[in-house]
Parts: sequence; C-alpha cells; structure tokens
Amino acid sequence: MDWEAKTEERLVEKLRKIEALHAGATTSGERIAAEGARDRILQRLLELERVEPVVEYQFSMQDEWSKMLFISMLRRYGLKPYRYPRQRRTTVMVRITESFLDEVLWPGFEELNRTLREHLGSVTQRIIRQAIHDGAFDVEERTGG
Repeated sequence: MDWEAKTEERLVEKLRKIEALHAGATTSGERIAAEGARDRILQRLLELERVEPVVEYQFSMQDEWSKMLFISMLRRYGLKPYRYPRQRRTTVMVRITESFLDEVLWPGFEELNRTLREHLGSVTQRIIRQAIHDGAFDVEERTGG
C-alpha cells in the first residue's frame, strides 16, 4: 500500500473515531472500535424527537467541502437537507431538535470539518510544492502604498 493510501486510510479511521466520540461512546473500547456510532446517534435523535419540538435551522457553509460534509452527515442520520428558492447554494436548511444540534450534530461537524480541512490543506501544500513551487506561502509585508 502506498503512502497516500495509508494516509487516506488513517484519515477515514480518525473520522470514524470522531463520530463514535460524538455518539456518546463512554469506554475507550467503544471509542477505539467506533462501531455502532451511527446507530447510537440515530437512537439519540429518535429519543430527542419524542420529547422536544423539531425546529427549522438555516446554515451558511463557508465552502463546498464543508457543505458536502454537513449534507452527508445529515443524510447519514436520516435527516433531509433542503434550501428554498433564491437561497444561496451554500445555504442548508434542516428540521431537527435543538438538543441534537447542540449536543451531537454541530460539535461532530466542527471536529470532522476541522480534521478534513487540515488534511486537505496538507495535501494541497504538498502538491503545490511538488508541481508549482517549493517555497513559502506567505507574502512579504510592506508599509505604504
């Protein structure tokens, strides 16, 4: 297995562990195994929907990568993302309980998004250095105009 495939495999495993953590895994074995995380999250969602009202939320994603991740998470948990006519393509609407959003979905999204962005940034820098120029990415700061 080449370096890139191993790196991707490690990233996928890390993402699974993050999901397990946000699913309420309580033991290190659960966190390491990361199996059943989706089922635990779905169970939590159903429990919250029985005792809390479902509310419509609007999210504005900062880029296409974040939007793809967020929509994928919503669909993974059986939620139906949508947007209204004339809303920006980066807008995602969903109806969920406030507790599920605050306790599970948003913290999980933020951590997964941060992890993916770090990985994408690293890959992008490596490719630019190999294909374009192996130098610094910052620009010189000058005074005046």
